[in-house]
Amino acid sequence: MIPLLGPDPWAFPPVTSALTEPNGLLAAGGDLSVERLATAYRRGIFPWYSEGDPILWWNPDPRTLFTPERFHVSRSLAKWRRQQRYRVTVDTAFAAVVDGCAGPRRGDPGTWIVPAMRQAFVELHAAGIAHSVEVWSGDELVGGLFGSRIGRAAFGESMFSRAPNASKFALAAILVDGLWGPIDFLDAQFTTEHLLGLGAEEYPRSVFTRWLDEAARANGPDESPTELADKL
Repeated sequence: MIPLLGPDPWAFPPVTSALTEPNGLLAAGGDLSVERLATAYRRGIFPWYSEGDPILWWNPDPRTLFTPERFHVSRSLAKWRRQQRYRVTVDTAFAAVVDGCAGPRRGDPGTWIVPAMRQAFVELHAAGIAHSVEVWSGDELVGGLFGSRIGRAAFGESMFSRAPNASKFALAAILVDGLWGPIDFLDAQFTTEHLLGLGAEEYPRSVFTRWLDEAARANGPDESPTELADKL
């Protein structure tokens, strides 16, 4: 049995109590208020559930992270960036990026970005916690990524691509160009071979928790991501 969350948005069980199978399942219930989500991210906890299920909260071990110094820019991606194949913006079409991430994917018609989750992310964005990167080909949105930033800790929720290298452009905007400001890492949550191929690495929960505590306490950039993007 996992704990059921009550009305207190700051009350979560210790992350070390998360299940090993399924990996990282910590608690159920509660709500998706800005206060609860901000508290969860500061502790390395995130919501992930399907339509019709209760809200489920996770903290997997190991944790998959991108760090700016380890992100792999392939030769083809570097060439495309030099040629400015796409235009990159920040926080100009947040809801459209979320909707792009929620769209059907090959072999997986479902989505965890259910209506309640979408609304929660829109509210986090209005609160200045959630951000997006948009990748454009002309006036067409062809890729993007959204997530949150607290201090120097960034949390990637999802990304999508409708054109070659578009989602990689979004990752590079954060990890190479610093368009979300200076960060220590970008949390990718669970491990996939695709993420590892891009330079993400696995870290024990204990290491991630220590890094997160330090990064979340650090001051973020004085300028918003949009202001940083405007300077490029």
